[in-house]
Amino acid sequence: MKEAEEKEKGVDKTTDSGASPSAEAREEEKHPRKRKPKGEREIEMLKAQLEEKTKLAEEHYDRFLRVQAELENYKKRVEREKGSLVKYGNEELIKAILPIIDNLERALDHEPGENPDGFVEGIKITHNQLLQVLEKFGVTPIAAVGEPFDPARHEAMMQVESADHEPNTVVSELQRGYFLNDRLLRPAMVSVARASSHDEGDEPS
Repeated sequence: MKEAEEKEKGVDKTTDSGASPSAEAREEEKHPRKRKPKGEREIEMLKAQLEEKTKLAEEHYDRFLRVQAELENYKKRVEREKGSLVKYGNEELIKAILPIIDNLERALDHEPGENPDGFVEGIKITHNQLLQVLEKFGVTPIAAVGEPFDPARHEAMMQVESADHEPNTVVSELQRGYFLNDRLLRPAMVSVARASSHDEGDEPS
């Protein structure tokens, strides 16, 4: 009968605004969540950033060590190759010259005898072979006789009077000069024409 009266009065326990709070709400009231102070949050954020930067720095340092090791290995390899080049750099040239030495030795083993012309011809052939090998490796003779004297290529050993050459022209070659590609190996030793004493004494009329 009491319930009927309550219904008549329009009372509903489930919708009563004054109903007691839930257990979770009561627990929240007993133990409210604490928000961290702003300064503490900033410190934690800085710590995280520091850890990230430290990790990145370690990665970069490891990479630096690897690159440094590779550079040292490269330098050692270059030094070895350089030493080998200095020690064996002329190997191909020497191999090319060896057959010419063989020909010379064969010629020396046989005296000219009754065929001196053939002996001389064989020496000339061997000499041409040697010049061809040198040319293959960039060694070329310097033009001299009949050329104007050039102190960059010629070394004058004497001056001679010559009716067949203009003054300051190379008359003869005492020792041949050579270039190695575009570098002077040695100048040609030459004699150079000069004006005759008769011409020097003439005076224009």
